[in-house]
Amino acid sequence: MDSTLAERALEHFVIDRKQYEVIPLLQGYINHTFKIIDKGVPKFLLQHLNGNVFPDIEGLMRNLQAILPFLNQKGYASVDLMPTKARIPFYQDPDGEYWRLMTFVPESVSYDTTKDLKVAYESGRILGIFHRLLKDVPETALVETLPDFHNLEKRVTEFQKAKMNASLNRSEKAKEWILFAETFLLKMGMVNSEKLTIRICHNDTKLNNFLFSKKTGKALCLIDLDTVMPGYFHFDFGDAIRTIVNPCEEAEKDLTAISFDLKMADAFLKGLKESGLELNPAEKAALPYGAILMPFLHGLRALTDYLKNDIYYQVRYPEQNLHRSMSLFTVAQKAQDRREELATSVMRILGN
Repeated sequence: MDSTLAERALEHFVIDRKQYEVIPLLQGYINHTFKIIDKGVPKFLLQHLNGNVFPDIEGLMRNLQAILPFLNQKGYASVDLMPTKARIPFYQDPDGEYWRLMTFVPESVSYDTTKDLKVAYESGRILGIFHRLLKDVPETALVETLPDFHNLEKRVTEFQKAKMNASLNRSEKAKEWILFAETFLLKMGMVNSEKLTIRICHNDTKLNNFLFSKKTGKALCLIDLDTVMPGYFHFDFGDAIRTIVNPCEEAEKDLTAISFDLKMADAFLKGLKESGLELNPAEKAALPYGAILMPFLHGLRALTDYLKNDIYYQVRYPEQNLHRSMSLFTVAQKAQDRREELATSVMRILGN
């Protein structure tokens, strides 16, 4: 997206009037994000929100206003929404597009992948703190920004429809992974959700949504809160673990490089225990399933988007969604292969 549009949007927020440097960030899949820099120091993040993905952006912004005060606590780095001149937390430009401005967490860094046990430990610790801080937010306080976001049945239906309507070219290129998805669905199993606690979840806990201190390496907070809404803890666990145990990028082409490192999973679980978050026995039992479900679910969504000619995720080359699905499905298979070992780790570290 053109930085000129971002510069124009920035003028509508209540901040000091000065010459800022506006730098686009390229790692996001959904929103367009710009780092706002003052004399070499990052001060804000400006985001153009994707209305095609989020149908109720004003509801999304109300969600943020509801949860941010709970997250403004000692031991957790706070992020503030900057108001517009109209004293609301978002700006709608003449084309109807939505923008928001947030404070930048100073001296922070994020990682796409890691092999560092401390990063794994700290990720588990801060995720547990995030859940502890939001445990008293009532479900009714938040709207579902993306209804049925992690509903496997819905994603399977979307996949089947996309498969039926896909071009012959894309169907042919994806046929091996279409078969994988259909076969894997039959063996991955399910969990009984009746005994699970509905929590306010982040719902997008891949590693690069965790911020760490450049100075100490301690985890500071989670960012990208657009999908915060009710869900199950194994969603957040599985989404984080898939990027903690595997050191490869999400669209890794060399599938032999993909791994499921149990030492990293153990470190994450130890951090989670340190956080003081209390999980019930059913939630603990569901964690290995979450480690399988979430990479598979994301892989299925990427494959579906590939078959639909890339209408959801941003892609930088034609086969990127297919490569994403291949990589994610491989992580899911490796999680399935190590399911019992992970279950043993959960019992040993977190207890029954």
